[in-house]
Amino acid sequence: VGGSLIPQVGDVVFARITRINPRLCNAEIVCVNGKAVEDTFAGVIRSQDVRAAEVDKVDIYDCFLPSDVVRAVVISLGDTRSYYLSTAENELGVVQAKSPFTGEAMVPVSWQEMMCPSTQQRQKRKVAKVV
Repeated sequence: VGGSLIPQVGDVVFARITRINPRLCNAEIVCVNGKAVEDTFAGVIRSQDVRAAEVDKVDIYDCFLPSDVVRAVVISLGDTRSYYLSTAENELGVVQAKSPFTGEAMVPVSWQEMMCPSTQQRQKRKVAKVV
């Protein structure tokens, strides 16, 4: 029986977006380095950590929505309540999103859009490049 899995700086995590405001989004870390965690950890993605270029032009509402699952990297341990996460690399970002129209899994159509397969409606996201 090992100890509980605790995220460290540099770890790749999967996190579910829980809340968004113009400067950051809150997430719960559900997986660390490919292993599910027993208890979720709080994470924060600040607008300046969403992408590598044009950080001052990031509109967080065009990158993530609540319930999206993102692949991110832990960049610092943050404060006592949350880990700071980044999606600034190409392979980081949204890996799973549900259509607000049908509840189906959306499919990526570019690095910045996902589409509902039934309605063909597109929504902006910071999509993770498939590796």
